[in-house]
Amino acid sequence: MAAHTARRFPRHIALPQDHGAWFLFLSPLLIGLVLGGRWNTNTALFVLAALGAFLARQPASILVKALSGRRPRRDARPALRYLLAYAGLTALGLGGLLARGQWYILHLAVPGLLVFAWHLWLLARRRERRQLGVELIGVGVLALSAPAAIWVAQGRYRPHDWWLWFLLWFEAATAIVYAYLRLEQRGWAAVPRLQVRLRAGARALAYATFNLLAVYALGRAGVIPTALTLAFALQWAEVVWGTWHPAVKRRPAYIGLRQGLVTTLFTLLFIWGWAAG
Repeated sequence: MAAHTARRFPRHIALPQDHGAWFLFLSPLLIGLVLGGRWNTNTALFVLAALGAFLARQPASILVKALSGRRPRRDARPALRYLLAYAGLTALGLGGLLARGQWYILHLAVPGLLVFAWHLWLLARRRERRQLGVELIGVGVLALSAPAAIWVAQGRYRPHDWWLWFLLWFEAATAIVYAYLRLEQRGWAAVPRLQVRLRAGARALAYATFNLLAVYALGRAGVIPTALTLAFALQWAEVVWGTWHPAVKRRPAYIGLRQGLVTTLFTLLFIWGWAAG
């Protein structure tokens, strides 16, 4: 019975296999839901739409691979089944929001569809591996869920919440670049000299340092709460530590677990910092 269920409802098709993707999806969504200050029908519909859209990426990717000969043809049917189910959830949630007058939500759906189409195009041409640019844009789309969750909860558009999107996009982009660094470090035979470590971590360090200085400056200017500096200081400290202590021969699970813990702490600090302002 268990084997039959696994064949009919395979988890590797139904759910994203990259656990880091869950953190990148849930962090901005939870921040938006908490800062929205209320749970109502609008927020429930939005969560339904956002979850369906997030889950649809996995079966859509499997379906494209199966149709292009990169995976067994038998994976196409369950992938299509899950894709239609998740698309139905998204349509249900989005349709409910539109029926309740939340039309501005469509502006946020456009970039998501464009990035999704780009990802599938790369998959069909076997060019999706280590496409950092696509991932950086993709996490920007995921970060849109934070201001969107606030808007649907409050029932109105608030321009100031765009700052929330920018900040969370920059944080997620840094997390992606840092993850690439940690995976690169895994392949090193031994811990190299400091100059090599700094050269390898230069991009991640630049991203984290820019974020920290920008948030501090914006806080001092009164644009955003100054308490947010603490959340970005946490990420900066992690990038510095990871550059100094490379993940030589570390398991991917260790890297993912540590990143997940840092993202969780960042989420909590960000909620506190934004609310404090």
